[in-house]
Amino acid sequence: MQQLSAQDAQFLYIETGNNLTHVMGVNVYDPSTAPNGKVRFKDIIEHVEERLGSSPVFRRRLMRLPYDFDHPYWVEDEFFDVEHHMFHGRLPEPGDWRQFCIHLARHFSRPMDMNRPLWDMYVIEGLDRIKGIPKGSYAIATRVHHAAIDGTSAMHFFAALSDIDPQGTPAIELPEWPLDPGESPSTVKVLNRALVSNIQSPVKMAGTLLRFSPAIFNTIVKSLSSEGGKSRQVPLTRFNQPVSPHKMFDATVFSLADMKRIKDRIEGSTINDVVLAICAGALRLYLEHHEELPDEPLVAIAPVNARSKGQGGKTPGNKISAMAVSLPTNIADPVERLLTVRDTTRQTKAAKSGISARLMTDLSQHVPAATMAGVARLVAGGRFTSKLCNLFISNVPGPQETLYMNGARLLHTFGLAPLADGMGLFIATPSYNGEMTFSIISAREIMPDIEFFRECLEQSFDELLEASA
Repeated sequence: MQQLSAQDAQFLYIETGNNLTHVMGVNVYDPSTAPNGKVRFKDIIEHVEERLGSSPVFRRRLMRLPYDFDHPYWVEDEFFDVEHHMFHGRLPEPGDWRQFCIHLARHFSRPMDMNRPLWDMYVIEGLDRIKGIPKGSYAIATRVHHAAIDGTSAMHFFAALSDIDPQGTPAIELPEWPLDPGESPSTVKVLNRALVSNIQSPVKMAGTLLRFSPAIFNTIVKSLSSEGGKSRQVPLTRFNQPVSPHKMFDATVFSLADMKRIKDRIEGSTINDVVLAICAGALRLYLEHHEELPDEPLVAIAPVNARSKGQGGKTPGNKISAMAVSLPTNIADPVERLLTVRDTTRQTKAAKSGISARLMTDLSQHVPAATMAGVARLVAGGRFTSKLCNLFISNVPGPQETLYMNGARLLHTFGLAPLADGMGLFIATPSYNGEMTFSIISAREIMPDIEFFRECLEQSFDELLEASA
């Protein structure tokens, strides 16, 4: 039995019928490298069953308290059945890239079974008409609830299922999480623990605030002010509106070598700066086309891994902070945009240096669960989120060597992440084996022409690559 941290639990509290808070990784495999050049659905089930011990996420379910009186617990699922979490289907006609994106978006938009362990896998065949995908290839769309995993621990979760060769050599040293078949805690024990936690929370929170109040004050002042001491304004755009349950998805793939080439040409810039500059250019092209480009720069929230260097992602759960970044969508020149992003991210990191991610974790742990749940639902309503930013951009580095599963070679990887009312666009940029994927997640009412935005990303990339030369 393990209680969820405050940061893990918040992803349950902010979930609504329109905005579900699970993430989904999509891997495309070529079975030509597998024995006999074929992988059966039964083979995939057996492979996952062999790796169940590599992560506690597979076997544990939620035990949630009435009225969210305290944070939920993870308990072993006494009725666990791996086949209950694995599904098999085929891409409908015409089976092209557009149909693939629609199919993934619909699957991502469906709620998960919250009474069972919070993951599932959907094997999709029939990808033969997708350009650049070898015939016979298939995709595996894996959903995991954000309460159980963040970007870094997700990479470890997927790595534990992967191999470094067709013969089945695990990609990482597989940890063995002991099975805990113990009974769920009694109602009296849980309520007593919740009561003590709620009584102690205000005292602990006051102590944390007193210890760190100078750092908090300085950080707030820095984060609310931009260059010249002016208050940062978040312009209202089409992304700052309520989000419907009808999600949209599209993606494009860029060479990581080209991304690094751009980075090396602009002194002091990083791959993450290049990602932000490409997104800024694409947003400028898209909003300008719709005659909706604001005079002020758009603002993006970028999640930041808060784990220590040696910690890795072995332990599931969430250990993340966030950084608000001003995107120079008001600048026409691609190189000038990247230079501005470089300088802005430097200043943003400096502004955050006075307060640690651990401090924010300490504070959230001392907020009573019922209070956090109520605040989370209020924030999820969109009244405040639209004033924080316009979109999310997440850059999670992945493995740079060829991976396999069941002997099939992993070709491409995509990522889908949750939206929120007032923040109706998420751009996820996972990297793998020399390429970086720009995955676009939005809603039908917000971005009905998502294919055009994908083209804007491609044009922005090409312009920056050419201009930086």
